[in-house]
Amino acid sequence: MNTVTRAHLAETIYTQVGLSRNESADLLETVLERMSSALETGESVKISGFGTFSVRQKGQRVGRNPKTGVEVPILPRRVLVFRPSHVLKAHVNHTAVPAAGGDDE
Repeated sequence: MNTVTRAHLAETIYTQVGLSRNESADLLETVLERMSSALETGESVKISGFGTFSVRQKGQRVGRNPKTGVEVPILPRRVLVFRPSHVLKAHVNHTAVPAAGGDDE
C-alpha cells in the first residue's frame, strides 16, 4: 500500500494546477499550517465532499497496563477527530454517492 506524502501532494499541485514546484510546496504548507492553527484554537476544519477535522476533549480515566494489570491514570487530553463525508465514504467503498439532501460533512 502506498502512502500519500507532502511531496506527493505538492507534485500533484504542480502538475495539475500549473504553479511552479516551489509555489506548489508553499501553497500546500500554507493550507496545512492554516488547518493546524484552526485546530489548535479549537475550530473545526470542514472540507466539503471530504470530511471534518475537529478537536475533542477527553477526560481523565483509569487505564490498565495490559502486561501487568496495574491500574494507571490516563490524564485529560485533546484528541484530533476526523469524520469523513458521505461522498468520501461512497468513493472509498465504490458505491453511489448519496443524494444531496443536507449535511455532507
